[in-house]
Amino acid sequence: MKKDNNNRGARYGMVIDLDKCTGCGACVAACASENNVPVMHDESDKTRSINWLQIYKITNGKEFPDIEIAYIPRPCMQCDNPPCVPVCPATATKRDPNTGIISQIYTRCIGCRYCMAACPYHARSFNWFDPPFPKGTERSLTTEVSPRMRGVVEKCTFCHHRLMSAKQRAYAEGRRELREDEYIPACAEACPVNAITFGDLNNPKHKISQLIKSKNAFRLLEKLGTEPKVYYLSSKEWVRRMADNYLQGEFESRN
Repeated sequence: MKKDNNNRGARYGMVIDLDKCTGCGACVAACASENNVPVMHDESDKTRSINWLQIYKITNGKEFPDIEIAYIPRPCMQCDNPPCVPVCPATATKRDPNTGIISQIYTRCIGCRYCMAACPYHARSFNWFDPPFPKGTERSLTTEVSPRMRGVVEKCTFCHHRLMSAKQRAYAEGRRELREDEYIPACAEACPVNAITFGDLNNPKHKISQLIKSKNAFRLLEKLGTEPKVYYLSSKEWVRRMADNYLQGEFESRN
């Protein structure tokens, strides 16, 4: 699949500093609350639960006292070369050339789950049930985000509704460009240790553009050629090594 480099505007992405991340889960809670992600009646069945953002715990595989632990938050990677898009027979998902965000159009989704099979990051969830929002809790929902119905796939959208709200405010002020702090997803805003940096990868003035140039920056499964726009930082070599299935000597040749 040929990579689409014809961005006509911004190219939003994020950098997550794993040396700062404590695995507290504040980003997960903020994501679920902001995007009306339902809590199932039985959350013990993880084959049926819905998560737009998950946190994975990894270790260096050593015994105490040499053991080290790191946490990897995993939203949708918002790939520049997304394998989920071309497999969708209903064109329910696409890459926006103006933002780089991979959208999910729920009213088009036919629930075939081809996109879930194609995504190597397991970033998509299927709705097995109608959203179990108890009666009387409607006022607690985010009005800009529609609850999803049974039988469709959903995923992280970088809180796209926040982008639309920021654009409306900017247009009202006669501006066409957003300031760096005007559009921030809920997960980045809620992180208590500021481990998540969000911004426009095409804008050299944004902090994220400098962070991705760090020698400690890496992406998950880069060898697949998906070109994810979610980057990670870690000063620990063993963490960076676990980001992909490196052959013998391959990791050293890339660093």
